[in-house]
Amino acid sequence: MAFFFNRGRSRQPADIVRTTKELLLRIHDSQNAPKAEEELAKQLSQMKVIVQGTPEVSASVDQVHALVQAALQEDLLFDLSKSIHLLPFEARKDTQTIFSHILRFRPNSYGLEKDPPVISYLVHHRPEIIVELCRGYMQSQSAMPCGVILREALKFDVITAIVLYDQSSEGESAIRLSDVKPNQPQRGDGVFWRFFDWIDKSSFEVSADAFTTFREILTHHKSLVTSYLATNFELFFGRFNNILIHSDSYVTKRQSIKLLGEILLDRANYNVMMAYVESGDNLKLCMKLLRDDRKMVQYEGFHVFKVFVANPTKSVAVQRILINNRDRLLRFLPKFLEDRTDDDQFMDEKSFLVRQIELLPKEPVDRARSNRDSPSAHTAAVG
Repeated sequence: MAFFFNRGRSRQPADIVRTTKELLLRIHDSQNAPKAEEELAKQLSQMKVIVQGTPEVSASVDQVHALVQAALQEDLLFDLSKSIHLLPFEARKDTQTIFSHILRFRPNSYGLEKDPPVISYLVHHRPEIIVELCRGYMQSQSAMPCGVILREALKFDVITAIVLYDQSSEGESAIRLSDVKPNQPQRGDGVFWRFFDWIDKSSFEVSADAFTTFREILTHHKSLVTSYLATNFELFFGRFNNILIHSDSYVTKRQSIKLLGEILLDRANYNVMMAYVESGDNLKLCMKLLRDDRKMVQYEGFHVFKVFVANPTKSVAVQRILINNRDRLLRFLPKFLEDRTDDDQFMDEKSFLVRQIELLPKEPVDRARSNRDSPSAHTAAVG
């Protein structure tokens, strides 16, 4: 990482960084905190001007470069990520701005085909910063600024990999990118798994921001996430169904059902979708959503339910539930959300599902067994 440690740069940014680091240590001491907060706010304000400039003067690449070098040498980003909940409101906003600019920073002549150097530094040398930003959801004061910083960082798949695969406890070293093992199932106690509780048990504002970040993790880098979901299928969807879909919060419940539909209908997640719709228990959950007393929950539930019905290779368990409930469904679906007459796609999909349910056999068919017992299969075996 020679880029970060060149000499001969302006000392002013380095001085600001060192002073800021000293003040961050003092705000953890209740006796010194008030005076330290005031001075810290000034230092962070100066740092913000360095990284983003002013309406009159653009930021100097050399000054930003020097600030980035000093911040990494002094491990300032880690200290900020651990202390952001203790900062005054404006200082938290300034920290958010500083972090975001530093994460994006590319020095002159640095290739656009590579991740920004600070991103690479974090995943190889200081992933604890990313984990601490996630833990910002443990405090209401730090949740939203940490969320904004995280979503900036999560634009890069290597950061998403750290969040998904880290299983460190507080005080332990976080996982380095080189130590990620995609095919190794997770224990379910890493920082990613904490999002379920942060979404379900936090205040409305914290929950909403945590969900936004959670969705970003699961939808932005598809090949990475598809592999992760396949490896951790039972653990992930067990928690998703039991915590988020069953949430007492209307907003969490509705958003989670919508996200589930997005995940299942994404072509990149085809194998994950096929595994999900094989489950009779998952189908029962979706059928309960259709009878929820809130119309938007019903509507989002419909978009998951339709995947089960439209699947041409339904499992025996799914067929049995649909066949046993055929008459009820054929009475229920024509009247289901019938006031959505202006939604042509929904009405067409509903008619399609009615037709598919009408065409179900009288008894479940084990398609895998039928294929094994077919004449063509025997011919192929003999040949």
